[in-house]
Amino acid sequence: MRIACPLCGERDRREFYYKGAALVRPAAGAGLDAWHEYVNLRENPAGPLDELWYHEMGCNSWLKVTRDTATHEILAVQLAAEAGLGGEP
Repeated sequence: MRIACPLCGERDRREFYYKGAALVRPAAGAGLDAWHEYVNLRENPAGPLDELWYHEMGCNSWLKVTRDTATHEILAVQLAAEAGLGGEP
């Protein structure tokens, strides 16, 4: 699988660290229910899913990668900061 880093171009997935689904963290001071949902109640769809990947052996950027979990096809890639997920989720 190859990921097209917006800064470095297309690279092998072994240059990246996979973090998981791209979810927005609960706000500071959020209640226990919000954190329980964020940590424990995640979707596991067969199809397109937004994920976080870290370009560890490249530009050290966090990326939001939209990947089809059934086929592993990469549908879109953008910097996590530009997607509203912060610099280091």
